[in-house]
Amino acid sequence: MSKYRALACDLDEDLSRLIHFLRMQGVPHRVTEERGEQVIWTRSEADADLVRTLYRDGVPLETAEPVRVARPAVGPGWGVMLRHLPVTLAILAITAAVAVWTGLGRNLHALAWLSFTPVNSMGQLAASPDLGQWWRLVSPIFMHFGIMHLAFNALWYWELGRRIELRSGSFWLLGLTLLFALVSNYAQWVFSGPTALFGGLSGVLYGLLGYCWLYQLLAPNMHFDLPKGVVIMMLAWLVFCLSGIISVLGFGAIANAAHVGGLVVGCICGVIAGGMQRMRGAA
Repeated sequence: MSKYRALACDLDEDLSRLIHFLRMQGVPHRVTEERGEQVIWTRSEADADLVRTLYRDGVPLETAEPVRVARPAVGPGWGVMLRHLPVTLAILAITAAVAVWTGLGRNLHALAWLSFTPVNSMGQLAASPDLGQWWRLVSPIFMHFGIMHLAFNALWYWELGRRIELRSGSFWLLGLTLLFALVSNYAQWVFSGPTALFGGLSGVLYGLLGYCWLYQLLAPNMHFDLPKGVVIMMLAWLVFCLSGIISVLGFGAIANAAHVGGLVVGCICGVIAGGMQRMRGAA
């Protein structure tokens, strides 16, 4: 729901060029009439600042390609970030707390509370999930096994998560994160078998990457405009991991099924959401 009052002006003022530009850039907004004025509403204060800037400085001339407009910078204060990015920061905070609790994978007792399947009386992972302990379907995404594993995943969740949260809202990012966690965790459990311990945000990250990538292809917008090198690098890394070279070199097992599962479901969601946005923009 659009709740930020971005702009108010006279009813006879022509805002069609500005409205068209916002639609082309994928900026969520709505226009209402109130007390003899036309008012533009947005979902976030950052988008409201963008509308004011475009109104003040003028809309860029249209080109064949979507125009890239610099998004107003979100201030560095924690209060501002908490207001705009609560889910992104919450996921990262939980991940950090779990890293401390589990000793980055060294505390097996702690890991037993977060593994996809519970530990049975023999001290081994159970053969099937316990739906009574529902949190286990998601909790493996918070487990990391080493500082580099943690740092890499945290940085990419910050980069991709905040883009989606700023563009589509906190509830949308939370829903995508939970969905991608369920799919990637289940895919890895099926592939690796019931005795394997796995964890990490990477399956979710590939889901977010696929979502932004396909959404951007169908409905270009400033938020999901990832550099082409980023997508190529992540896909190349996925292929490299699938080759098995990482394991041969002794760097540990890679949750390839989680990566592939996350990417597939992310691409599907990106096609659906991007397609719907494209149809709304053409209406």
